[in-house]
Amino acid sequence: MMQNVHLAPETDEDDLYSGYNDYNPIYDTEELENDTAFQQAVRTSHGRRPPITAKIPSTAVTRPVATGYGSKTSLASSMGRPVTGAIQDGVTRPMTAVRAAGFTKAALRGSAFDPLGQSRGPAPPLEAKNEDSPEEKIRQLEKKVNELVEESCIANSCGDLKLALEKAKDAGRKERVLVRQREQVTTPENINLDLTYSVLFNLASQYSANEMYAEALNTYQVIVKNKMFSNAGGLKVNMGNIYLKQRNYSKAIKFYRMALDQIPSVYKDMRIKVMQNIAVTFIKTGQYSDAINSFEHIMSMAPNLRAGFNLILSYFAVGDRDKMKKAFQKLIAVPLGVDEDDKYISPSDDPHTNLVIEAIKNDHLRQMERERKAMAEKYIMTAAKLIAPVIETSFAVGYDWCVEVVKASQYVELANDLEINKAITYLRQKDFNQAVETLKTFEKKDSRVKSAAATNLSFLYYLENELAQASSYADLAVNSDRYNPSALTNKGNTVFANGDYEKAAEFYKEALRNDSSCTEALYNIGLTYKRLNRLDEALDCFLKLHAILRNSAQVLYQIANVYELMEDPNQAIEWLMQLISVVPTDSRVLSKLGELYDSEGDKSQAFQYYYESYRYFPSNIEVIEWLGAYYIDTQFCEKAIQYFERASLIQPTQVKWQLMVASCFRRSGNYQKALETYKDVHRKFPENVECLRFLVRLCTDIGLREVQEYATKLKRLEKMKEIREQRMKSGRDGSGGSRSRREGSASSDSGQNCSASSKGERLSARLRALPGTDEPYESSYVSYVDPLGPQIERPKTAAKKRIDDDDFADEELGDDLLPE
Repeated sequence: MMQNVHLAPETDEDDLYSGYNDYNPIYDTEELENDTAFQQAVRTSHGRRPPITAKIPSTAVTRPVATGYGSKTSLASSMGRPVTGAIQDGVTRPMTAVRAAGFTKAALRGSAFDPLGQSRGPAPPLEAKNEDSPEEKIRQLEKKVNELVEESCIANSCGDLKLALEKAKDAGRKERVLVRQREQVTTPENINLDLTYSVLFNLASQYSANEMYAEALNTYQVIVKNKMFSNAGGLKVNMGNIYLKQRNYSKAIKFYRMALDQIPSVYKDMRIKVMQNIAVTFIKTGQYSDAINSFEHIMSMAPNLRAGFNLILSYFAVGDRDKMKKAFQKLIAVPLGVDEDDKYISPSDDPHTNLVIEAIKNDHLRQMERERKAMAEKYIMTAAKLIAPVIETSFAVGYDWCVEVVKASQYVELANDLEINKAITYLRQKDFNQAVETLKTFEKKDSRVKSAAATNLSFLYYLENELAQASSYADLAVNSDRYNPSALTNKGNTVFANGDYEKAAEFYKEALRNDSSCTEALYNIGLTYKRLNRLDEALDCFLKLHAILRNSAQVLYQIANVYELMEDPNQAIEWLMQLISVVPTDSRVLSKLGELYDSEGDKSQAFQYYYESYRYFPSNIEVIEWLGAYYIDTQFCEKAIQYFERASLIQPTQVKWQLMVASCFRRSGNYQKALETYKDVHRKFPENVECLRFLVRLCTDIGLREVQEYATKLKRLEKMKEIREQRMKSGRDGSGGSRSRREGSASSDSGQNCSASSKGERLSARLRALPGTDEPYESSYVSYVDPLGPQIERPKTAAKKRIDDDDFADEELGDDLLPE
């Protein structure tokens, strides 16, 4: 019975319910049979006596009374029984046998009601924290290590790899200090292993991100070899990735397999990714059969797009046509896990539902679905373009098979794109008729496909200079899809070719309004403004384009050319210097720099760039002529000989180059070589009067006997020349009116061709103005002019599917590495 007895403290001022547990001994009937006073009162009239007041202590003999919560207490006789509710001073009433819930203590009746405990006074002050204690120092140091690890991860995510590595190293140093302090204070079992693992793993990751692979491998080894770290075997995948980056494929496969053995079978996705890494490494080493086995197992267990695409590449490498077809069908059947677009269409006019649909149309989940679908289409298109030429007898039959397979799958819309790629393949094989026929089959398809096909047809006809057909198909493409920037660009090109620059600019502007990233339209509108002599607007267009395409050689050249037209040679030179950093071996750009420095009077810089241009392209007549004139001007005639000899090889019918070679020999004092050269020129051009004059002068100076022979020939030629001039003069006198008309037309023609031959005339004038040169030579050299204009000045065309867009590289395989 006593184990259930709970003694309460004698006094407790906190009890708000004091007095509820007070016990009146009158109700105790357990010992009434042994109570003599009670028995006497029952048998006699003793119990009817007036009761004694509670303030007067009883003189009766008391006896112990048993209670449920305490020891025996004295119970007054019936002669002195106290009144209920009256308690003598200093006497505590006993508790009842049944304990009420929540009421455990008794208190004096006279205590005041103080539920908030205000009578006790203010609470004692908090115990001051001892910052010098070892436990507190360890706690602060551990907090600092965690902060350094977090800062390292944040710096890595922001791209500051160097700062991330420094923070990781600092965290490693402080963590080692923390471990030593813990060993001094507590037992080794109390060391925070999770913190140690985090610090080491972060340090290894930062080493790897900074391409410090040896240090990263050493840090990973520390984690892997410590058996106190559970599940550290998965880090061998990261070690395998490092060996793969180092092209140590054997060790990469070894560590991948070790990681695969240590990863539990419940982690299926992790095991599949490690198996993909092993298969990719097999491809890198050329072990295609082993890679095929791995990819086949992956496609049977958990098919995915990358594994399916790499399986096709492996079968293509071994040349298995049937397996390529089966692998392509497996790739098509891979589930995307992307819902249809119907859920983004409002089924009713409920405004709340419409708002929800508008909110989710472009959220992060929708963007992820688009990216996954785009990746699947990319893999399927690339695989089809890869295997179509080899799975059948011809690439056309192979494309047809791929198109049929795609039409029967969930990627029906890709069939038309494959047909367009089929036409592009015809173009690559220079079968233009078949390409055009294939594209013409799309004229009755839906608007999007029709616009794409018509855009490509317009592009082809424009390249063939059939402007009428190009304009017709450009109109068809624009009418099918008015928001197609490529179609609008091609339409602008056809108008540009016809000389209507204002209208062409409108088409280019509309293309830019539909797609602000259409660089072809922006480039072409810059050319249009340049043709219209609106140089400021052209410069703005090319500068905007330069902000988009930083290293585009054509854009840099156009900016330099516009500055040259604006008569700002310093800016033109600056932009050409940037262009040289992009294309350092372009001979035309180097010669243009030389020309600008020459116009500024800086001969040394001009010579440097002209010489570099000659070194990369030694067949440019203008550069050769300038270099030869430069050496004659600087009195180094011997060095000028090699340039004029090369010019005579390039243009053997031009007598002026051979005359310049002979002149250089004569200037340098080698008269014998000069005489032989003049004689050789006379044999090749016997009617050249200038050569005979120099032969007569040179033979006279040397004293040779052939001087009379050459003098006779010279007189005969001069007489024939006079007779010819007289005949021409008499003919002109007889037709004066027609001559005046011809002169007018000739002057207009010469005005049109002035800009084309101005550069050649400047260089020829330089040779004529050389000091001490009175040798005449023919100046009939006319530079070649491309009938379509300079290549860099032509407007850019825009094809819907570019010919070089279907090139694929092996970097698709490298994307399969498991992220660390």
